[in-house]
Order: sequence, then structure tokens, then C-alpha cells
Amino acid sequence: MSGVRRLGARWRRRRPLRTRLALAASAAVALVAVGVCAAAFFVIRYELLHQLDLSLTQSATRVVQENRGEGPQIIAGECRFLSAPACAQVVPADPAADPEAAYLLPVSAPVREVAAGTRAPYFSNVTRFGHSLRMLTTPFGDGRALQVALRADPVERGVRQAAVLLAAVGGAGVLLAGVLGYAVSRTGLAPVARLTSTAERIAATRDPRHRIELPPGPPGRQDEVTRLAASFNTMLGELEQSVSAQRRLVADASHELRTPLTALRTNAELLARADRLTPAQRERASGALGRQIREVTGLVNDLIELARDEEPLPLVEEVRIAELAEHTVAMARTHWPRLRFELEVGPGAAEAVRPGVPARLARLLTNLLDNAAKFSPPDAPVEVGLTAYGGGGGLELSVRDHGPGIAPEDLPYVFDRFYRAEAARALPGSGLGLAMARQIARAHGAELTASAAPGGGALFTVVFGGEGP
Repeated sequence: MSGVRRLGARWRRRRPLRTRLALAASAAVALVAVGVCAAAFFVIRYELLHQLDLSLTQSATRVVQENRGEGPQIIAGECRFLSAPACAQVVPADPAADPEAAYLLPVSAPVREVAAGTRAPYFSNVTRFGHSLRMLTTPFGDGRALQVALRADPVERGVRQAAVLLAAVGGAGVLLAGVLGYAVSRTGLAPVARLTSTAERIAATRDPRHRIELPPGPPGRQDEVTRLAASFNTMLGELEQSVSAQRRLVADASHELRTPLTALRTNAELLARADRLTPAQRERASGALGRQIREVTGLVNDLIELARDEEPLPLVEEVRIAELAEHTVAMARTHWPRLRFELEVGPGAAEAVRPGVPARLARLLTNLLDNAAKFSPPDAPVEVGLTAYGGGGGLELSVRDHGPGIAPEDLPYVFDRFYRAEAARALPGSGLGLAMARQIARAHGAELTASAAPGGGALFTVVFGGEGP
């Protein structure tokens, strides 16, 4: 039995889903058709025999009424013809009381038992005159039994004709079931076939821009297969965006790394001939080499963090945002001594806490402060504000500079990786700071936005909701 199951499972794996579905649908419809035909055959057979038995019962009743006082004898014997009345004979319980003339119908022990009253009336099938007869044996009274018989071959012929007709109908039903099963499987699995074809084409071309064509119709009334195809299209869209983002990341990273790596190689080759340089030249080349190494190291670290596309939260704790902002602003004052950084904490914000990783939140604010410091003139401050809003404990952290601001055409792209506005290309940096800041903000359940500040400059706002990540 286990071998049969293994063979069945192997056969199912080797056959297409369309074939299996067609066979399953055909088998189900065929079983219904065969079952209906079989049930109809037995009903017709029962009704025909029941009508014949009723005729025998009626004939027996008429014979009893017409021959109540008669003894054992053959009452009628012309049932060999279809139009003749039923054959009838009276049989005593004691064989010694039989008449001299031979009985027309067969007399057996059960017939004597019915005559003696020890057996109930019964129907039986016998053969006489070269024909099949249906016979009823019933009590006649006074230790006698009455046997009545009619030709049964018309009923048998009708049963055979019904069997042939129903077999033909059942065969046609099975054939129709096969056609309908194939049509149902072909129509029902058409979206699956398109989905498979699209998946195979994507696997062959590695191009996620392909989509599955969906049938027209309102979105709320789509079937399961169409919803699967729609979900697959959505997944392909996400995959296309991911692949495009990775390609852009690789292309932008190679472009950004080319310049510092070229400078590194130049300074390394220069220091390799240190015997030809003056001490001052060697010191300048060594300092430039160290700065470039730190720049490349920082760029590579930023790339590794951004390539994850997810911000890890290994040690989440309750962070007091006001204290973190004070610490980060103090560090910015040390890093940018020529600029003035102003921090203003609004009512209700000094004691506000949020779950998060302090080092990552500090990195978010540091990136915003560094970006503001690059564009701020020496005589204008960088303004940092922390305010509470709403009744649910929301926080808003803002960083504003008084520089040239963000051009309207650059505003949609300021958080893209490696994007640098025209005014920022001459300034140091890799174009990853703001992208990393947004990633950190979203990992902490916050949203970072950029806008033009009233009166000039750029305004970056981090909005923390009432609940943490």
C-alpha cells in the first residue's frame, strides 16, 4: 500500500497542475454522472418489477374471488402469450391431494409450506414455455396455496433497454466531464500560467520590470488567483525598486570612492619616494593621506549601514531626548568652533523620554547639525529646538540653519543616497548623512522631513509620535 502511495505521489509531482486539476474535476463530475445513472437504473428496475408484482397480486385476488370453493387444479394456463391472462393453479399442502393432471407451474417445498400456513407469500422467477415468468405464491385457504405467473421478459427487456440508455448517458456524461474539466482547468489556471511564465521570464532575464496582465474588473471582486497575481505584481514592483536602489547604490558608491581612492594612491606613491621630498612636503603628504583614509573609512562605514536597509536596535532603552540634544549640541560646538549653536527646550519636553538606542539617535542629530553647519554663515546661529505637542506625548526636534536654503527642485531628493545639491558639491561630505538620518528616524518610529525655513535657510524636523518603536 505504501508503494502505491509513493507511486501516486510521484505521478502527481510529474504531472502539470492543469492536468491534475482537469482530471480531478473530470473525475468528480464523472462520478456524479455515473452515480445518477446507476441510481436511475435501480429506480426504473424497481418500478417495472413493482408494477409486475402489482399485476400478479391483482390477478391472484381475482382468482381467489372467482374460485373460492374449488379444489386443487390448474385454473388458467395460457400465460405463455403476452396478451393472455396470468397462469394460475391451486396446490394443496399434502402432495397426496394433488390432482391427476400435472401442474403447469413448478411446485416446490416452499409452495407446500405456504399452503400449510408456515411460510409467508413470496415472489419468484421461473422459466416455462421457453420464457421467463414472474410467479406469486400466496395462501388460498383450507391448506391450499395459489400460484399465479405472468410473462416477465417484457420487464427484463425494459430493464436492459434502460441499462443501455443510461450507460450511454453516463458515457456521454463522462466525456462531457472530461471536456468541461479541461476547460475549467484551462480557464481557472490561466492567471497561474501567466504568473509562471512571468516568473520564468524574470528568472531567465533577471529583469523584474515584467508584470502579469490582470483581467479587468473592480478590485473588490477579484478571485483568489487574480489577487495572487496582483500580489505578485506588487512584489515585483518592490523587487524592481530594491534592485534599482542597489544598482544606484553601487554606481554612486563607485563614483564617490573613485576620487578619494585616486588621491590615496597619489599620496601613497608620493610617500613611496619620500627620499626626494622635503620634510614639509612629507608632512603635508602624510597628513593628506591620513585625512583621506579617515574619509574613505567613514564613507565605507556609512555604506555598510545604509546597505542593510534596516536599522538594528540591539540595546533599546529609555532615552531622555533633551539630554541627548544637549550632549550632541555640545559636541557640535567643539567640532565647529567658529559657529554658534543655540538649543531651546520647550515646556514639557525636558523630561520626555523615548525608547531607542542613544548612540543612533545621537548620530541622527549629529548628521543634521553637520549638514546645517556646512551651509551656515559664521555670523548666523544654528538653531535647535525641542518642543512637546499634543496630549499624547509627541515630540518635535528641529534643526534650522540660515544658509542659502534648499532649492525647490532639490527638496524631493535631499534624503536620497549620494544626492548632493549644486550648491553642496564643493563642500566636504559624501551625500549619505541625511539618508542615514532618515533611516535612523524611521527605525525609532519618527519621521524626518525637510522644508524651507521662513526668512531663509533650511529646516529639518524630526517628529516622534506618542509611542515608541
